[in-house]
Formats: sequence, structure tokens, C-alpha cells
Amino acid sequence: MACAQYAETPEVEKSLEDHVRYLSSVSLEGRRAGSPGETAAAEYMYDCLSGAGVTMLTPRSGQDFYIVASEGDTVYSRNVVGIVEGYDSLLRNQYIVVGANLDHIGINTLTVNGKPVTQIFPGANDNASGIASVIEVAKRVASSSFFFRRSVIFAGFGAKEEGTAGSWYFANRAFPEIDSVSMMVDLRTLGKSGPANPFTYYTGVPNPEINRLVYGLSEVGAFYVPHAGEGVMPSGDYLPFYEKQIPVMLLTTGPDRNIRTVRDEADLLDYETMDYICDFVYHLIREAANTDLMIERPLAVDEKGEAGAYEQGGERVYSPYEVDEAPQFFKGDASTFLNEWVYTYLRYPDIPLSQGIQGTVTVEFVVEKDGRVTNVRAVRGDDQYLEDEAVRVVSASPKWKPGVLGGQKVRVKYSVPVEFRLRMRK
Repeated sequence: MACAQYAETPEVEKSLEDHVRYLSSVSLEGRRAGSPGETAAAEYMYDCLSGAGVTMLTPRSGQDFYIVASEGDTVYSRNVVGIVEGYDSLLRNQYIVVGANLDHIGINTLTVNGKPVTQIFPGANDNASGIASVIEVAKRVASSSFFFRRSVIFAGFGAKEEGTAGSWYFANRAFPEIDSVSMMVDLRTLGKSGPANPFTYYTGVPNPEINRLVYGLSEVGAFYVPHAGEGVMPSGDYLPFYEKQIPVMLLTTGPDRNIRTVRDEADLLDYETMDYICDFVYHLIREAANTDLMIERPLAVDEKGEAGAYEQGGERVYSPYEVDEAPQFFKGDASTFLNEWVYTYLRYPDIPLSQGIQGTVTVEFVVEKDGRVTNVRAVRGDDQYLEDEAVRVVSASPKWKPGVLGGQKVRVKYSVPVEFRLRMRK
């Protein structure tokens, strides 16, 4: 099928629907990894990207690879990858990666009344919605590449259902410049809306720089902005990037009762909301592509392969996303801590105030098992006086309610952005 191409912004909603309808159609039989349906999805995405002016880095049928499944069978799959090069000669060799998985769980054969009955799992929301969104964002970036200092890579990853094999292959085998990736954005299950399916983002370990990007767009007030996710981070193709300490962001409207069933069909998705999400993603990656420095790397993965965990004083410290109950500050989270404590008692140091110096200081600290705040340090800032003041206020914090994992109190590490901003006098 030819790719749905619409030039005008008002047609994005219609284009998204056409993408999803094809990718979740009966003819693709659920897009199982290595199947003709997955190949057809790869070719469709290739045609959409190349037709929009994206420079393709893989063949039309994708860059193929194979994996050996746990049963010993060999599974063949493919990735589709394209690039829009940035305009800045110094930064174009750094990258923002925007991706989603091509594959789904395919078909299943049942015996009903002694006869075989084939079930097809369409995968409209999971994850045709993600691929459709990648395509539409890519079209907009390609048409406005003069706004992007860094290059933007768009990817459809195969074999996500086989242990995120496609994204692992990209990050570990196929893309030698992986250390130059500033940020990876994973788009998954974006087709729902309403109170039960809020637009949400996850970053694994806390990432103040990504939070600032989101807050900055939120302050403009012109975008459908996600809120920060809580609890366990859903699985996705961000994982191989996360393991390499690359900042990641998973965007989703969450699961619903039709996910991974035969009822996950195109008619049930909210394409207007998907249009709003694409607009947000475009502006997010535009901001990320234009920062002077690459986004700061998160904590190293520990020797057990657990991202976000590290040893301190011989005892493990967790991230807020790994625990069953995150620490609370007066029945609130880190945002409450910033608003009700830090910004209440923060004082602008005289010297940077007199010199008109402003900026953001990233402060790390640990909430101990007894609720005390310890190990406070500034890990990023532009002025020593600002850093000292931020550390002073955070260090003076009252006790928190400690984090809990498996019924036991545990140590939890936070990283928060403390902003110093001068206000113009009227």
C-alpha cells in the first residue's frame, strides 16, 4: 500500500488514521517478528519516510538481522532507519533518536468444534500508533530541518516482542556513533485518551534536563504536555539505550483492556489526541536538538545490569521508579519539595544577583531509610554561589517519609533542578 501523505497540518489526524489502519490491517496478520506482515510494515514505513524527504539509512525492506530464540529457533527481523541531518556543522554529528516498534504478536490458531480458527492480533494501539506517530513527526522535521542543529534519526525497530532485539541490534551493532546520541524518545501505545489513559512520560532514573524541556513547553501553554509517570517504567525499545546510559524518554497514553487482544483495532483510537502528541514530540525534540550541550547522562548501570541502582556506603540506593512507594515530602513528591520547601527558603546570593547571573543547578540527594536527606551535592550548575545556595537549602530539608520496596524501607536517590531566575522590574 502507498504511504498516506498529507502536506497540510490539519490533515495530520487523517494521515495518522490511515497509517494505523494499514499497519493493523488483516493483510499484515499482526506483524509478528520475521513475518511477511512485519516486512510489509517496514516497507510502508520506508516509503513514508523517504517520501517525506528523510534520508534513508536502510534498504526498503529494512536492515535485516536474526536472533536465536529461547527455544533454539532462529527469528529473522528488520529495522527501518532514516535521518534528517542538522544544520550545525559542529553538532550535526550528534543525534536525537525517535523510535517505535514495528512488530506485534501476530496470529494464533485455536481449535473450535474440531476446526482450526485463526485469530489475528491487529496491534493498532500496540504499536501501530507509535509507528504512525514517528512517521508524522519525521515528515514535519524533514520539512523544517533548518530549525534543528543536531541530526534526528527516525527508527522502526523489529522484534520488540523478542526481547527488544531490534533496538538492541541498532544500539550495539548497527549504529557505531551510539555514544553521540544525546537522547532517545520511544513512542508506545499513544492511541488512547481520557482520565484512564493520561499522556505520560518516563525517564527511568530522574533526569532534570528532560524535565526542564517538558516544563518549558508546559509553560508556553500551547501543547498537549505529558505528566511525569510514577511507579514501574513500562518496557520498551528505550531499554538498550538506557543500558548504555543514554538519556531516554518513553511517551505513552498507557495500556487499555484491548491491548494484546483481537480487539486492538484502528476504530478504537483517538486520532485527535495522537495529533496533539505529535505536535508535542516535534517541539520536544526540536528543543533537545538545539541545546548547546548533550543532555547529561544518567547514573551508570550497576554490575547486575540494573539501571539507576548504585552502591553507596555498601548499601544499595534506588531510583524513585524502582520502589513500590516513592518517598514523600509532606504527602507530595519532588515537585512538592521544590515548591513548598526549596523555593520558599531559597535566597539569591548577592554576588550573582549584582552581576545578573542566573541559571539552573542540578542537585542530587538521598532520602535515607529514616527520612533524612543526605549526600547532597550539586552535579551541574553555572555558578559556585548558586550551587552553594541550592545545596544549603536542600541540605536543610525536614525529614521525608522514606521509600518502600517489598515492605522494607530503602534508600532512594533524587536529582532535582533548582532554578535561579531574575525578574524584570516594571
